[in-house]
Amino acid sequence: MDDFLSDTVTKPTPGMRQAMAAAEVGDDVFGEDPTINALQERVAALFGHEATLFTPSGSMANQIALQSLLSPGDGLLCEYDAHILAYEAGAAAMFGGITTRTWSGEFSPGLIREAGYYHAPTRAIAVEQTHNVNAGAITPLSTLDQIHATGLPVHCDGARIWNAHVATGIPLATYGRLFTTISVCLSKGLGAPVGSLVIGGTELIGRARLIRKRLGGGMRQAGILAAAGLYALDHHIDRMAEDHERAGRLAEALKPWSRWGGTNIVYLDLEVDAPPVAEQALAMGVRVGATGPRTIRMITHLDVDDAAVDRAIDALRKVIPGAR
Repeated sequence: MDDFLSDTVTKPTPGMRQAMAAAEVGDDVFGEDPTINALQERVAALFGHEATLFTPSGSMANQIALQSLLSPGDGLLCEYDAHILAYEAGAAAMFGGITTRTWSGEFSPGLIREAGYYHAPTRAIAVEQTHNVNAGAITPLSTLDQIHATGLPVHCDGARIWNAHVATGIPLATYGRLFTTISVCLSKGLGAPVGSLVIGGTELIGRARLIRKRLGGGMRQAGILAAAGLYALDHHIDRMAEDHERAGRLAEALKPWSRWGGTNIVYLDLEVDAPPVAEQALAMGVRVGATGPRTIRMITHLDVDDAAVDRAIDALRKVIPGAR
């Protein structure tokens, strides 16, 4: 099966498995796992920050960052279709007591709500880079500069910030200076089996470690997981350009339904129900995601090659009514 459901479906490569098997480990709750410590130091340096914290998942990394920045009752400003709002099961409200306000379209500093008797004050802003629902689109540096200039703490859900870095050539440290906290994922385009990190200052990451413990995210000899992340940083960043090229081929071949933001995600906006199209494609050996009543999502990754893209194009042209 050619699996375009997500870039989270990748399997560890043989080299990654060898690195995991050979990893030196310790008890990370006590800060004694050398491989996790090496990963945290490496990622902090890449983004020009003081410290990082290894977590089991991207959602946990996001929620730890938000709880490190905001207190219960504080207001967070983010896009209306942000992952932290739409795809994390209400965690910011449930675990952090955080009130969320949203914007659609262009960001404006006028969206920021000051403290008042009736309203939760805006205490932080969150952005997503790249933006999942917007077909992997890259938030421009000019917009990020404008958000940074508000002076409020800014969190970046950077699950796929590696893709933005590869597509634009903008250094990770340039992105890093714009954000108070960043979450980055190892198990999407980088191809590791599990793991994310929270990035920030030393004091903030100290608070983050306590929050991780409260949320049940403390792991013991997890260096075998961190080793996969270190391997991915060494071998899988530059190759993301191949994923972007393949996604572009999908988008071009599946016009006029396609939306593509320039990285590894393609959405198809159909004039028919999406679930039957996904089922028919699966029967032909191509797995895609029906993410809405008439919306298909496809994501390229390191387990998808050129031949798989060709087969996906052929299958979808056969099952989408009106396709050539």
